[in-house]
Order: sequence, then C-alpha cells, then structure tokens
Amino acid sequence: MTLTDHRRHRILLIEDEPGLADSVRYSLEAEGFDVDVADTGVAGLEAARRLEPDLVLLDLMLPEMSGLDICRQIRTSSDVPIVMLTAKDSEADKVTGLELGADDYMTKPFSMRELIARVRAQLRRATRTGVLSETNEVLRGGPVELDIDAHVARVSGEEVELRPKEFELLESLMRRKNRLAARHALIDEVWGPSYFGDTKTLDVHIKRLREKLEDDSSNPKHIVTVRGLGYKFVDE
Repeated sequence: MTLTDHRRHRILLIEDEPGLADSVRYSLEAEGFDVDVADTGVAGLEAARRLEPDLVLLDLMLPEMSGLDICRQIRTSSDVPIVMLTAKDSEADKVTGLELGADDYMTKPFSMRELIARVRAQLRRATRTGVLSETNEVLRGGPVELDIDAHVARVSGEEVELRPKEFELLESLMRRKNRLAARHALIDEVWGPSYFGDTKTLDVHIKRLREKLEDDSSNPKHIVTVRGLGYKFVDE
C-alpha cells in the first residue's frame, strides 16, 4: 500500500490499567498517532495480528496471557517494534524481554515525554532498517516535500541537502503540521530525552532549515516561531 503525507502511524497499546491506558492514548493521539487499545493478553495478540500496527506498546503483566508470551508470539511472524511497559524493574525481567525480541523497555511510572520520544525513535529506526519501508511515506507542506524512506527533502521540486539532525527536526515539525511543536518535545525527539546540552542548538538548526527552505529566512512563512513556546510548520 502506498501512503501519502496524510498517513498516521498506528500504535497498538496492550495495557490492562484503564487510567494508564487512557493517559497514554491521549498523549499519543495528541502527537498525531492513531492508537488502538487492548486490555487482555489474548485480545492484544489478536489485535496485533489483525491490525498490523507500526509499533506495539506492551505491558508485561496482563490477564489471560503475559506480555512475554505475546512478545514471543509476535516475533514468530513480525519485526514490528515492541516497547515493553512494566512495573517490574529487575535486570532479569529486562533481559528476558529483550532476549524475546522487545526493542525497548520502560519501567512504570514513566514520563509521557520520554515515552513519546522513544516511540518516535523506534519508528525512525524501523524505517531506516526497512521494517516500515513499504510505507513509502512522504510528508508535504507548502513547497516542501519530505520523503521519509528515501531520506530526501525537496523544495518546489528541487532537492535540498539536509544534515541528519536537520532532517529529523523537519520531520518532527511536519508531522505536527499547523500545530505547535514545543521546544522540549523537539529536543526530546531529535536529540533524545537524555540530552542536557545548550537549548540554543535547536534554534541554530531552525535557522539553518529556514535558510534552506524559506524564500526569505528573515521573514519565514513556513517554519514560524511561537514565542515562548516553540515552533510551528505552517502549510500555506
């Protein structure tokens, strides 16, 4: 199936705590993801097979079937990224989950900012390694076209060379087209949740993107500043 810039990544959340499930779903949907929720192990495994999600968030302790068993079953037929969510924090549990094929592991309680950053990181990694390459995902806004799989940016049809971080930053902005991209969210997604460097790095990269994408970088029409909050990619 060929997908366009309107394609949204589908996340399957398998979690039996209603409060946490609602919070995770709300946070992910606010970031532009489509989210399906299953609250038992059996229902989660069935949903994983039926929906073919782009990423699975998988609780370890579930009714009917454990998260470890679900992970083992999914890995018999799919390389979909799996991020385990669990209250257990022992090294043995983490190692077991990773050995069964989980791609990442988060211990409850966790911050939604970090969860979203890790989800995006896993999706980027899956695209680079070919797991999601069949999507042929292209983001478009104004004169800008961003081919995610080919890692190519074009402005008015002309290819523009972007450095890796510039490309990731532009992708984050365009996935929130016409919506605020908060500074902390952009830093988490592009530089990682553990980044503690100077936040002016973000501003420098924004400046470089404007110079490459805008007709007049001093009066940008597409990558605009939301004063005191962050930036926005405006589709005109």
